[in-house]
Amino acid sequence: MSEVLTRQQAFSAMFQFLTDHHQQTGSEEVAALLGSCALLSDGQTADPAIWQDWSVACDRALGGNVKMSLELRNGGISK
Repeated sequence: MSEVLTRQQAFSAMFQFLTDHHQQTGSEEVAALLGSCALLSDGQTADPAIWQDWSVACDRALGGNVKMSLELRNGGISK
């Protein structure tokens, strides 16, 4: 059985994941991202650019253009 999420549902799942991560770590960076992603009463994100960035990320994922491997070099992370 294959489950399909809408962009809104995937955004909600990402928001919940980040909320859980923030509760576990107390990360200020994650808190700032959550603030930008929070929905206002009109349904728009607090930072209007966030939804556009999310849509672009969804397009890349649907097109198979997301690199998810992690490479370590000299003790640092290479993107």
